Amino acid sequence: MGVTCVSQMPVTEGKSVQQTVEILTRKLELLGAEKQGTFCVDCETYHTAPSTMGNQGQAAKLMYVMHNSEYPLSCFALFENGPCLIADANFDVLMVKLKGFFQNAKGNKIESRGTRYQYCDFLVKIGTVTMGPSARGISVEVEYCPCVVANDCWNLLMEFMQSFMGSHAPGIPSVFGNKHDSIYSSADTMVQYMELFNKIRKQQQVPVAGIR
Repeated sequence: MGVTCVSQMPVTEGKSVQQTVEILTRKLELLGAEKQGTFCVDCETYHTAPSTMGNQGQAAKLMYVMHNSEYPLSCFALFENGPCLIADANFDVLMVKLKGFFQNAKGNKIESRGTRYQYCDFLVKIGTVTMGPSARGISVEVEYCPCVVANDCWNLLMEFMQSFMGSHAPGIPSVFGNKHDSIYSSADTMVQYMELFNKIRKQQQVPVAGIR
């Protein structure tokens, strides 16, 4: 696995989410990128059960349980402002048994699903972010496969993202600032997806205008 940047692409004015995705993928294909199947990243939110919080008026802590089709045998549990636990796929079964401590926030599942593209040393995933039946936004994941140290390849990543995202290419992800010269990991990608999903949840309390 290489260094990865996950960002949001705004919906083009006057276009739907799907039309904007088609515009993006067309630009990628014109560059010479080739389709390499599909991908899916999903996230379910759990909050601490009231019985565990005492009477101090504490705010419920959140935990996000996530899956990524790139890692089919793993499950990721990310705590709010805390560590990322990487477990095996049956962690979901454990969460059912822990319902006395963590309760599923029903109707809060969010996922990004779309197409994978390969372009030279880059792997690009353009996804439609949905909650329930509604499309809420667009995710763009770009991975530079040969490198595992973020500081060594950020300029190259940025240059490539600008080639098809234009002025919407993102700034350096916050997770990179914590890595310095250390090895990039799959957990860093999942933290970026968690941040993106939370951002979209806050932005889109109602579906994006213009969605078909």
